[in-house]
Amino acid sequence: MTGRVIYASFEFQFPLGGIRVLNQQVSLLRAVGVEAFRWTPTPGFRYTWFDDDVPTLSGMTLDLGPEDVLVLHEVSVLPDHDPAPGGHKVIYSQGHYVNFLTCPDPGPYPGWSVRPALWTISKAGVDMFRRALPGFEPHLVPNVIDTELFRPAPTERVRRIAWMSRKRPIESTLLRRLLHADPRSQGVDLHDIHAVPHEEVARVLSDTSVFIALGAPEGEGFGLPPAEAMASGCLVTGYAGGGGAELFDSPSAWRIPELETDRLADKALELLDLPGQDEVRQAGRQWVADRYTTQAAVEAQIEGIRKARALPGGAALATHPAAWMEELVTRFPVPPETYARVEPPAASQRSGEALLDRSDGATR
Repeated sequence: MTGRVIYASFEFQFPLGGIRVLNQQVSLLRAVGVEAFRWTPTPGFRYTWFDDDVPTLSGMTLDLGPEDVLVLHEVSVLPDHDPAPGGHKVIYSQGHYVNFLTCPDPGPYPGWSVRPALWTISKAGVDMFRRALPGFEPHLVPNVIDTELFRPAPTERVRRIAWMSRKRPIESTLLRRLLHADPRSQGVDLHDIHAVPHEEVARVLSDTSVFIALGAPEGEGFGLPPAEAMASGCLVTGYAGGGGAELFDSPSAWRIPELETDRLADKALELLDLPGQDEVRQAGRQWVADRYTTQAAVEAQIEGIRKARALPGGAALATHPAAWMEELVTRFPVPPETYARVEPPAASQRSGEALLDRSDGATR
């Protein structure tokens, strides 16, 4: 495959699932011989919150060759801010519910010189984009679930119910109270997985009995935590979050309607004593392992790159989306008081945290 594939990434030094997945894609492509790079503006920049060894290009501008493809976060898109006029571009949407947050007016990417390709991470995202962007053909690039990291512990399961509260802190307080007040929770470890590294999440899930999937109230592009919990051998109940609906086809997952917190608590407690649960856990892990593989992701990436290069485009001068960060921040769904008392770079980072973590990666 000729030409480079260049992923533009923001320099946020806090855990964001979307950024972690983007860097994973660079590594997957490099492993099969594709000339892939991450692009961040600052020379020598490296992320400190995961093992960061992907090849990186730097600078606020970059010359693209006629076969190069520039891949962009969906939340870096602004009307009349074409990051590479005349070049081959991909909008990589890890959250179809927020895809148009920074570009809300109807119509496809106003002010851009040529049409970009569009990638998304779930079947629900494909269906949504076909309706929202008539004439586009969204391309599914499935996530990879690391079944070596997320795997059952050799020890017995702990009678533990775990969940991640960060995206629904208010509802999580109700959930904890409902669980704690129920006599069936006697002796059950109620564990909120919050603000811990990726590897610690995997350790907790490896011997947890039941995982509750909450996700973001505005919807998820996919929802990595429930998939990683199933790979770890957990029984899963919770909200599909839109993009995660496909995960509840698994034999070890039970879907609950949105905001029915009492039913959510009931189901989690019931699952602690599910008959034949060892076989169900194994079946759920195998279901995930069969679908969200490195091979499937790489094949989808390669096909997506081919489709992007087939669109009109050629050599171009690219500008990193960080160049218009101040304007992006004004469109972020973060109250002004959140960042009014900090310096501008920190303000940009805090706002970016609200936007870029739609894939709900397991680092919390």
